[in-house]
Amino acid sequence: MIRVLIVDDFADVRAALKRIIEKTTDIEVAGEAADGREALQSVERINCDVVLLDISLPGISGLEVLAQIKNGWPNLPVLMVSVHTAELYGTPALRAGASGYLTKDKVVEQLALAIRTVSQGCVYLSSEVLTEV
Repeated sequence: MIRVLIVDDFADVRAALKRIIEKTTDIEVAGEAADGREALQSVERINCDVVLLDISLPGISGLEVLAQIKNGWPNLPVLMVSVHTAELYGTPALRAGASGYLTKDKVVEQLALAIRTVSQGCVYLSSEVLTEV
C-alpha cells in the first residue's frame, strides 16, 4: 500500500484528491496538511511514501517546503501538483528535487499513475508537462 500525504491549502482540493485516491486499491491517504508548516510537521510524524505537494501555499511556499523535505528526507518522493503550467514552475520544482510535476487539470486522469511512478523511484511527467518544460 502506498501511503500519501496530501498538502494543499484548499480543503475542497484536498477532499477531491482524497476521493480520487480512495478509488484505488493500492494507494491510501496517510494524512493531510493545509500549509507548509503543517506539511513539514506531518512529514516528521506520519509514515508516508509520497508527498503530494501543491506549489502555491500560504506562508512557506511549496518550493521551500520541497527544499526542506529534500534536506531532511532526501529519499521521500515529492509529487508537485499545481494550477500553474510546467513552463512556470515545472523546471524549478524538478531542479529542487521534485519527483514529478502534475498540473491540476490532469489530476483526475493521471494522479494514481503519477503516485505509483514516483513511489517506485521514477520521475513522473505528463505529456503536457514534457511539451512545456
